[in-house]
Amino acid sequence: MRLDDFDPSKNTRDLGRSDRLSSRGGFNRGGGGLGLIMTILPFLLRSKLGWMVLIIGGIGYFMFGGANVTSMLSGEAPIGATQSAQNGSQTACDTEEELFACRVLRSTEISWERLFAAGGQQYKAPTLNFYTDQNSSACGAAQAAMGPFYCPADQGIYLDTNFFDDMKNKLGASGDFAYAYVIAHEVGHHIQTITGISNKVRQTQGRTSKEEGNALQVRMELQADCYAGVWANLNQQYLETGDIKEGMNAANAIGDDTLSRAAGRRPVPESFTHGTSEQRKQWLRRGLESGNPNSCNTFEGIL
Repeated sequence: MRLDDFDPSKNTRDLGRSDRLSSRGGFNRGGGGLGLIMTILPFLLRSKLGWMVLIIGGIGYFMFGGANVTSMLSGEAPIGATQSAQNGSQTACDTEEELFACRVLRSTEISWERLFAAGGQQYKAPTLNFYTDQNSSACGAAQAAMGPFYCPADQGIYLDTNFFDDMKNKLGASGDFAYAYVIAHEVGHHIQTITGISNKVRQTQGRTSKEEGNALQVRMELQADCYAGVWANLNQQYLETGDIKEGMNAANAIGDDTLSRAAGRRPVPESFTHGTSEQRKQWLRRGLESGNPNSCNTFEGIL
């Protein structure tokens, strides 16, 4: 895939590595530091100890240039704080793998900006967060073993680019288009968030059984695959011979049934959360052939 014509996206950060992971979890926690301060402030003001905490926090704020006092009080490291101390300032898009990912993101931005504009809407892009080994997101820990993921709480994609090596060496899914497909798939989850699909699914899952919830999650993943295919269709002038085969091979490699067999387990469809290899290839192909996000309705008759 030839993406040299694209400038790297500016919606990127390099978080580096943090030895201290956030304990936050879940998709619906909100309010941030200010919300927590406003919640505990009445209790702090009732005691001398509380006043001391506020005074110390205020001193810390001025001494450390606006340090996240809330994180100190809660025992959580501010995102990126530990890595900055260890590794110094991090620059995104400064390695070959990161530069490729940054260009992929830029191509998705242009594609989805046009699609949203055609519908009279404005597209707000996600942030691509690079990290090494482990760090934090607004959804909790970010660890390389988790693979790339999208966090709706901060509308960020989290990627340790070593995952590309895992795709090649562990999954047998190599090639630049295969790597681009992974990023475009996570952007697909961002589309679901900003269009309200993700929220509807979460609400419905809250009223269903675990098996039914898994089935809805499968539809979420398949739609994201389809959205990745739409992106590829709109950028087909940059595709090279063999790219589509790489993408289909990647979709096949990360199907729930294929991963189960590779781990020596019998596939249990009720436990699937991402779809079978055939389903993933089918929906990626649908987006590739249509170039139309309206063709990606995996929830027809459900939501």
